[in-house]
Amino acid sequence: MDQGISGRPSTADEQPPATAGEETPSALREWPLIAAMLALAALIPLASGVALPIVLAKADNPTAALLPLTLTLLSILGAVVARRRLPGQAIRPRDEPELAALVQDVAERLGFRAPLLVRVVPDVQASLSRSTVSGIRAYVLVLGLPVLRTLTADQLAAVVAHELAHEQHVGHRRTSWLLLARSALTAELRPRFRPLAPLATPLLRATQPRVWRTETDSDADAARLVGTATTAAALERSIRLDALYEGLGLHWWHALGRHDGGTYPQDFYDALDTALHDPHVVRSTVRAIAEHDALDPYATADHPPLARRLAALPTADAVTTYGDEPLPLRTGPALERWCVGQLAEQAKPRRARGARGTKNRAKAATPRPIPLLALPPDRLRQLLDDKGPFPLQQATRQDSPAQALTAALDAVSDGSWPRLARRIEPGVRHQPASVRTAFARTVLTGAMILALAPVLGDAGWTHPSRWRTSVLASPEGRVVDLSELLTAAVENGDTAPVRALLAAEVTA
Repeated sequence: MDQGISGRPSTADEQPPATAGEETPSALREWPLIAAMLALAALIPLASGVALPIVLAKADNPTAALLPLTLTLLSILGAVVARRRLPGQAIRPRDEPELAALVQDVAERLGFRAPLLVRVVPDVQASLSRSTVSGIRAYVLVLGLPVLRTLTADQLAAVVAHELAHEQHVGHRRTSWLLLARSALTAELRPRFRPLAPLATPLLRATQPRVWRTETDSDADAARLVGTATTAAALERSIRLDALYEGLGLHWWHALGRHDGGTYPQDFYDALDTALHDPHVVRSTVRAIAEHDALDPYATADHPPLARRLAALPTADAVTTYGDEPLPLRTGPALERWCVGQLAEQAKPRRARGARGTKNRAKAATPRPIPLLALPPDRLRQLLDDKGPFPLQQATRQDSPAQALTAALDAVSDGSWPRLARRIEPGVRHQPASVRTAFARTVLTGAMILALAPVLGDAGWTHPSRWRTSVLASPEGRVVDLSELLTAAVENGDTAPVRALLAAEVTA
């Protein structure tokens, strides 16, 4: 979707645009921060380069000692190749004229006149990047298929407007370097061993407000085009959709791949749409988003929390409207098949993807497509709860789920529950100190849910939602979300409501 070439703001502009009422950070303040982040991010590779000759000199097998370096170089080369490859599937204007018209109109209203291509990817995504296509520098707008299927045309216009406006807010030199430096430093904080964290966190925290401002400024530009209410709805729905995709959607792929010799959901996007309309799923997703927004131990998050983004929106009426229904996708079935095929390929075991030769290909398991929505609810819940009550029973060394729950509640009461969480999931101890307690709480409540749900099920409780195993209804119709109940018990140290429920059902 080419939009023309002229009229693009200069990317060499040195002064970032200021938001009304906010002071623009000075270059004298930001350039030293950028330099410090880049220097700190380079320390680990530099240390590795100094240590390599020593390792080779002392190694009995130099070839084996070179293996880590070889793997590192291959990963870097793979990343470079991936950056040069256009993502997703191309969308041609003649195939999707409604989408082409919407993108073109939004771009023209924002004064974005550079060549613009649109491509679709399988996950929940919206991004804009530069690329060179047939020798011409262009921008690539990437939209996830769930976004195109779920958002109304007005909400999609808000998403497109945000991405195009964001490029204008980050296109000047200093902001580009700031984003690059933060990304490089954040990458060094991912491994389990994080020696740079005490030095990196103050730098990331000092630069985070400016990065967040580029997001809220872009939201404001979208609101001035399609209205505040539409932009807020687009933010809420797209973030909720992403949380559902990352949580429940990807779990379907992993769970199905482990069962019945390997299967995958051929109706994945229909199932995602169905789950998105379940009120119990919506409630848990909203809670998961709030919990995720609260966990940012190193100030690496480049997007503000949803509540902050909504509060920062200006009051504006829509300049134009595009429709209150999702855009019709004329090639929708073909795009869906392609996206499901991409996800199925990614879900294959590494050995199967790399198998060569007729004999190896015959041995490699080929996942079979199944309709997820056709599975009986019990079967679907079995996939979601494939661990069963055993993690808590093993950690507490108890013979039954009820006894394990009692032992866990005792640990909550006496304050020793973090140690129990570490027995359930040893990785708790490797989490940053500032979020370790929250992570341990999530681990413990998850294990307790898996134990309490079958106890209630044996007492006649049922599942009102096929997608949420933690939501149960009593024979009298009382609905309880075990996640909320147990999380409150662990947070407050008050186990009385859980003990009362457990005692009533065990003795019934």
